[in-house]
Amino acid sequence: MKKFILGTAMALVMSTAAHAETVGVSMAKFDDNFLTVLRNGMTDYAKTLSGVTLQVEDAQNDVSKQQSQIQNFIASKVDAIIVNPVDTDATTAMSKLAADAGIPLVYVNRQPVNVDTLPDNQAFVASNEQESGTLETKEICRILGGKGKAVVIMGELSNQAARMRTQDVHDVIKTDECKGLEIVEEQTANWDRTQGADLMTNWLSSGIEFDAVISNNDEMAIGAIQALKAAGKDMTKVVVGGVDATPDALAAMQAGDLDVTVFQDAAGQGKGSLDAALKLAKGEKIDKKVYIPFQLVTPANVKDFVTKN
Repeated sequence: MKKFILGTAMALVMSTAAHAETVGVSMAKFDDNFLTVLRNGMTDYAKTLSGVTLQVEDAQNDVSKQQSQIQNFIASKVDAIIVNPVDTDATTAMSKLAADAGIPLVYVNRQPVNVDTLPDNQAFVASNEQESGTLETKEICRILGGKGKAVVIMGELSNQAARMRTQDVHDVIKTDECKGLEIVEEQTANWDRTQGADLMTNWLSSGIEFDAVISNNDEMAIGAIQALKAAGKDMTKVVVGGVDATPDALAAMQAGDLDVTVFQDAAGQGKGSLDAALKLAKGEKIDKKVYIPFQLVTPANVKDFVTKN
């Protein structure tokens, strides 16, 4: 009887071990408000799953460091890898590393350059960037009545999201409803609040006149708002838009400083990427691209989003 009980116990332990899964996660950088929400969404979700362990690393916005992290994950034989890429143009090499090792890989939030040629055990989880900049710019166009001057603050140019959101702006301005809008300046502030403030300060010092600020993300928009207020500008005379609907952005909107943002479900993307990674680790087939919809946020509905991000 003792042998039977011991054997049963060992079988249970082995069964549990067989279902235990370790996922390596490389985030572009920890010091980013939106990516922090995404990372927390992923780790909080993992805590609700039995036998799932995350190894989360900060690439510190360094492509070489991120590639080394992926190599280390492979060496430690993780069951799957999740990558929020530093440089979306550098993902082909990362995909090859994981594919050669036979380890599933999921890109999250930032679209890899090789998204249309991903190996069978790789996927991409995010929101469709064609929606983000489009929703933002259409609403700014509506507020301005289809005419006015705008400055565009871009994210990191090595990032596909920045390029796509900026293209969205130009595409909307080409439409009949919004062709009265004119872009008078367009520069990058690398997703950063401080750089957004510095860029806006430079524009104001140069005497550039504009009616709207169209920013690729909320952090840069908030930086622009800080510079505008420091310069004594009347915020009711300038329309400011961003993307992400971060907690700070929603607070700025409730304060009457930010006019438009676009909710990107950061926590949902984190959860979705982990779900995708675990399914691939079990040999299940999933869609190569998993999109979570964007939603327009304005002062009229901002309260609905305060608890979401």
